Amino acid sequence: MFPPVVTGRATRSPIYLVGQAPGDKEPKLGRPFAWTAGRTLFKWLQESLGWDEEQSRDRIYFAAVCRCFPGKKPTGGDRVPAPDEIENCAGWMEAELRILKPRLVLAVGKLAADQFLPPAPLTERIGKTFHVVWRGHALEVLPLPHPSGASPWHRMEPGISLLKDALGVLRRHPAAKAADRASA
Repeated sequence: MFPPVVTGRATRSPIYLVGQAPGDKEPKLGRPFAWTAGRTLFKWLQESLGWDEEQSRDRIYFAAVCRCFPGKKPTGGDRVPAPDEIENCAGWMEAELRILKPRLVLAVGKLAADQFLPPAPLTERIGKTFHVVWRGHALEVLPLPHPSGASPWHRMEPGISLLKDALGVLRRHPAAKAADRASA
């Protein structure tokens, strides 16, 4: 059993980033998005917002659908959290969203987006914001593709163009401007 990963340094942020679950490296390193997917994610944030990894960690509240590493698949790669694991951790997200009241939820990957939005292909989600009510919380959700090296979606069309659109939406969003001002 692996310990939960700490969420990050931003204690009060207008941006709430939620991923799928920590990988096997994150519990050891004590921070989310600490390995391959993190390098890609922080590259995207640098390109769109001008924030390096440290600035992003200071300005964004990091969370995950499942708070513990779910383990490896028998065939290799990280296992997708099971529905009961997701439900066991849902109270953390609900409490964080109630306390933080973020202006924007960045849902990173299909599993994270599925927590807030009805099922749909990534091509119908990436690059758009959605106003939703989740467990009584009014939220604006901006889905991003998963930055995993295992997923080629963001490295080929239409993923390349839709990711560019999503990062443009993020760059112009009032939550990004507020997070930048709050850290100055």
